[in-house]
Amino acid sequence: MKVKNILVSQPQPADLEKSPYNDLISKYKVNVDFQKFIKIEGVTASDFRKDKVYIQDHTAIIFTSRNAVDHFFRIAKEMRVEIPDTMKYFCISEATAFYLQKYVQFRKRKIFHGQQDFNDLVEIIKKHKDERFLLPCSDIHKLSLVKKLDGSKVKYSKAVIYKTLASDLSEMDINKYDLLVMFSPAGVKSLMMNFPDIKENNKLIGAFGPSTQKALKDAGLKVDIAAPTKTALSMTVAIEQYLEKQNKKK
Repeated sequence: MKVKNILVSQPQPADLEKSPYNDLISKYKVNVDFQKFIKIEGVTASDFRKDKVYIQDHTAIIFTSRNAVDHFFRIAKEMRVEIPDTMKYFCISEATAFYLQKYVQFRKRKIFHGQQDFNDLVEIIKKHKDERFLLPCSDIHKLSLVKKLDGSKVKYSKAVIYKTLASDLSEMDINKYDLLVMFSPAGVKSLMMNFPDIKENNKLIGAFGPSTQKALKDAGLKVDIAAPTKTALSMTVAIEQYLEKQNKKK
């Protein structure tokens, strides 16, 4: 199937010209549009209290995203919980760790980070088994993270501090696109809610990550372009490999 128009279910990069998507546009003469399929909504302090998870009972926080950072400090402020200087922070990546500077004095806090992989972070967490960890997360979170924490045998609690909701995509013409690129199970859920007849359309679908691929298959949709793989660690590389194969068939 020839690909002319691609829809990426993520916000447009801040600098599109420097992104890998621009290389696809220039090299293969395709059109790439970006659209957020999901939106984030913080839980209220009253809803948070219902879960009976108390921030002050924990000595360390696990952050897996910037959204988690923002909503953790938001809920703490709304509940007037003072975060002690002794609190330790364990972040999934260096970028997330640096983002903490928005809320804490970086040099005065004990901050640890992995290399963008939760497995790396768990290995660091295991070295601090005396801590009582709090995992701020969305109502839709990866079960694999919980399983890894369970396996590490550390003391931790989950705290749902924001919700992942489907965006309203009713104004978008999904039929103009030849390839849809999905990045999360929540995005797949939004796709099915907004376009329940998508199964009947002849479209290619790209999926990043095993959980996204599973969500698509569970929805009865075929995954045509998958990443990461041994030869394509990113979604853009996987798309380029597909486009290159199609060009050779001409």
